[in-house]
Amino acid sequence: MAETQNANVAKEQDLNQLLKVRREKLANLQENGKDPFQITKYDVTHHSMEVKNNFEELEGKTVRIAGRIMSKRVMGKASFCNVQDLQGNIQSYVARDSIGEESYADFKKYDVGDIVGIEGEVFKTKTEEISIHAAKVTLLSKSLQILPEKFHGLTNTDIRYRQRYTDLIMNADVKDTFIKRSKIISCIRKYLDAKDFMEVETPMLVANAGGAAARPFETHYNALDEDVKLRISLELYLKRLIVGGLERVYEIGRVFRNEGLDTRHNPEFTLMELYQAYTDYHGMMDLTEDMFRYLAQEVCGTTTITYGEHTIDLGKPFERLTMIDAVKKYTGIDFDQIADTAEAKKIADEKEVHYEDRHTKGDILNLFFEEFVEKHLIQPTFIMDHPVEVSPLTKRKPDKPDYVERFELFINTWEMCNAYSELNDPIDQRERFKAQEAALAAGDEEANTTDEDFMNALEIGMPPTGGIGYGIDRLVMLLTNSPAIRDVLLFPTMKSLDK
Repeated sequence: MAETQNANVAKEQDLNQLLKVRREKLANLQENGKDPFQITKYDVTHHSMEVKNNFEELEGKTVRIAGRIMSKRVMGKASFCNVQDLQGNIQSYVARDSIGEESYADFKKYDVGDIVGIEGEVFKTKTEEISIHAAKVTLLSKSLQILPEKFHGLTNTDIRYRQRYTDLIMNADVKDTFIKRSKIISCIRKYLDAKDFMEVETPMLVANAGGAAARPFETHYNALDEDVKLRISLELYLKRLIVGGLERVYEIGRVFRNEGLDTRHNPEFTLMELYQAYTDYHGMMDLTEDMFRYLAQEVCGTTTITYGEHTIDLGKPFERLTMIDAVKKYTGIDFDQIADTAEAKKIADEKEVHYEDRHTKGDILNLFFEEFVEKHLIQPTFIMDHPVEVSPLTKRKPDKPDYVERFELFINTWEMCNAYSELNDPIDQRERFKAQEAALAAGDEEANTTDEDFMNALEIGMPPTGGIGYGIDRLVMLLTNSPAIRDVLLFPTMKSLDK
């Protein structure tokens, strides 16, 4: 134990000495009029992969690249360094006779982590590595910290999430994930814009946080002296716009839910919701299937993707099952044959499915689905026709009013998407809100409350409408084979270090 403590003390002393040396190098540069922090710009002509991919065109020509020194080998009068930029990395050959004696003396003192600009000719070394023969090296920023050791990289997940900037520097696959995330969002916009959807923005701070079953965050407007909530959904404001005559609208935005953290949930996340007038949930199913297939092809280059141990085929038609049929398929229990809530609770007791006293037959059907079905849904599957009890904003099925025209898309056992034939009957909607308020009074902190302005909008009149909502983060996880939601959030929610 004592030996371990002594080793840690020695390691910390060594680190402090290295940090001290870096600051001394900076002070020396500043004293000699070479302060890198006084440089305001550097004209970059190419990135690393552009040089490598266009070698035949660029060989012998002068380029200017900029990036971070990731390794450096000093060999007397000539040295090599590896510079990393947005696209990757490239080697540079730095010789005293090419950049001058004074500049070379400065270069030898540069550290791994320093940011430099390199100007020189493109060539291949004797080992056939495409490189830049430096004619000029400019120090653009001095790194005063130590990067993680190159060969072991940055593997501590807590540090990776807290110091995403270091993670992006040290782990190329992490950078690739976030480049793909950006492309996914761009492709969603491209897809929807091509179908005449209009992108809009709606409030984040609201008096009534409705549109989903979730506990909201609460805050206070000082200027108005009013308590408000952070939105948990985009739904109710987007539907107001459908009422106003904007027939196809969507929003990609942050929503906030005051709930736990796990591999698939973060209290703030990015949601995409769209609403289309004059269609129903079948139209939304067709659009969803087409959009997911399009995104996989654009981002991954194929509609057959790998997630963990599973191969998932987004190219073939997605399976479509009602919730009742899905439960029957995996349990043998047909809820169409269950007469009432009392019988449903009796079967739940037999199957050891936990429920609350307030739960009705529809709630218990949903609990059976969650317990026995979700784990089987690896390939893309639409689960349709949910019980009305768990769908307060959805239109009832005309031939089966205890159920609604709703679907959820499941892939890899995850709920990827939630969609409705939207409820546009204001009288029915008010009754649903009353039922939600009763559930809230009974202890359901995730229940909705009546939004009177939204009710007024519905009374003005909303056309038949289909709507979809899905989490961008979970979609990015799927298309990048990422095991946890924190791996696809640049800055995930973390507990404070001083707690």
